[in-house]
Amino acid sequence: MLQRIKGSFEHTIYASYIGYITQAIINNFVPLLFLTLATDYDLTLDKITLITTVNFAVQLCVDFLAAKYIDKIGYRRAVIIAHITATIGLIGLAIFPSLFGDAYLGIMVSVVLYAIGGGIIEVLISPIVEACPTEKKEAAMSLLHSFYCWGHVAVVLLSTAFFHFFGIGNWKIMACIWALVPLFNIWYFSQVPIYPITGEQEALSVKGLLKQKVFWLLIVLMICAGASEQAVSQWVSTFAESALQVSKTVGDLAGTCAFAICMGTARALYGKYSDYIPLKKMMIGSAGLCILCYLTAILSDNPVMGLIACALCGFSVGIFWPGTFSIAAMRLPAGGTAMYAFMALAGDVGCSSGPSVVGFVANAFEGDLKAGLSVAILFPIVMLLGIMFMKIRKNTA
Repeated sequence: MLQRIKGSFEHTIYASYIGYITQAIINNFVPLLFLTLATDYDLTLDKITLITTVNFAVQLCVDFLAAKYIDKIGYRRAVIIAHITATIGLIGLAIFPSLFGDAYLGIMVSVVLYAIGGGIIEVLISPIVEACPTEKKEAAMSLLHSFYCWGHVAVVLLSTAFFHFFGIGNWKIMACIWALVPLFNIWYFSQVPIYPITGEQEALSVKGLLKQKVFWLLIVLMICAGASEQAVSQWVSTFAESALQVSKTVGDLAGTCAFAICMGTARALYGKYSDYIPLKKMMIGSAGLCILCYLTAILSDNPVMGLIACALCGFSVGIFWPGTFSIAAMRLPAGGTAMYAFMALAGDVGCSSGPSVVGFVANAFEGDLKAGLSVAILFPIVMLLGIMFMKIRKNTA
């Protein structure tokens, strides 16, 4: 069995699937505990908000540093370090608040640790899978990214079920249970084969990469991919609560989970049927559907229709992120670690800016989320124009 794992790239891909599930746990478990943490440790709203801010800020810093240091550390060593810090961070949520004199300090140390792991995972997993000797690269990338969605759904559903049956007071046990996922992957990644990222080509230097015009277009597409996705994803639960007047639990299930399921379904379906649909055509069609979903959510007076549009938006944005990675690998095969690191950084900038645009504009219009989405629709529009421009340039070259 062990020999088969060491000699099979399929196991490298399986370990990468678990890596993205780990990423989903890192980003989505603690937000389920915000109210509980505020109550248990007497935390103010600004301190709770800072948990999410620090998580993504650390991941952004790691994305930036990865371009310089990951190649020196080595991919296997780096991805194992990522899962070690993720494991310690998740277990630390249960231990550090009591171990440290200041409970909030203990929480933040845990957040920083698992965010380091999340940042490294985000940079490394896609190129690790891209380097595997698979025949259908776009399909493999799309299916890989679907596991973040399935992980997101699993975190919400399984954590909610655990809290229902065993009580929210036992959340520390659930944190340790989720830590078993990266803990297993420490061993798994120590055994699977890791292939050279740029093959036999010499990787471009950072300076050489920055001189490539197509690289800057890819950066814009990654920003729009993250922003188009998160502008709806981060607000869909609130949209469900305000539009349908349902509880937060129902809002999470009808909004957040529905969005994630649709997004994962799109990625899985493209992974299966990529032979029949060219990637750029799929992305152009998805961008058009995304714009239509935004318009429906903005213009429809029917709250149920608006919620359905938000859920279908998950389907429409599903291919954006993995598709852009695949295009980058095809257009800049010598991009190396630096390219993937900068693209992850750009994606995170989009993930941060999308929800912020919606929130700031909605706040200016007395909490009207539709007003926020009216401005955020620019992201899928730019995505559509960028892919069309890239397709036209290739056809005329």
